Amino acid sequence: MAASTESQFVTLGLGDEVFAVSVAFVREILDYQAPFAIPDGPGYLLGLTDVRGRGTPTIDLRLKLGLARAEPTATTRILVLDVPLADRMLSLGLVADRVIEVVSFSPEQIETAPDIGVPWRSDYIQGVVRRDSGFVVIFDLEHLLTSQDAAVLSQAA
Repeated sequence: MAASTESQFVTLGLGDEVFAVSVAFVREILDYQAPFAIPDGPGYLLGLTDVRGRGTPTIDLRLKLGLARAEPTATTRILVLDVPLADRMLSLGLVADRVIEVVSFSPEQIETAPDIGVPWRSDYIQGVVRRDSGFVVIFDLEHLLTSQDAAVLSQAA
């Protein structure tokens, strides 16, 4: 019975940190390819990635979170997401060091986001899940992108 209330998430790694995104937002996961650069975009906007013939704005999740840039490796992936905004759906590519697995978490496992002690802004965080190997930080995608970010990314597409 508890399984029916669980939500599924795709876990991804950035350095030693583990994050998660609801599978409801994930359209597909691609091997890394260098995006086509867009001039004058914010530093975290890598450019456009061709996703089935459509230019999809792609961001470096490390830079968006204030982490150090890392060179792509054989495990680097682009998660193609459909992020609901107030007035439309935004297709977005997120670059992650690696995609780990799809996991299920029950609401009881998800703790509220901490206000202090994390190197990124806590308003990006929907919650955290404690695991034997450490914590999994669940992104709040609607807050990860500010309205200004969304406007820039929509213009890029």
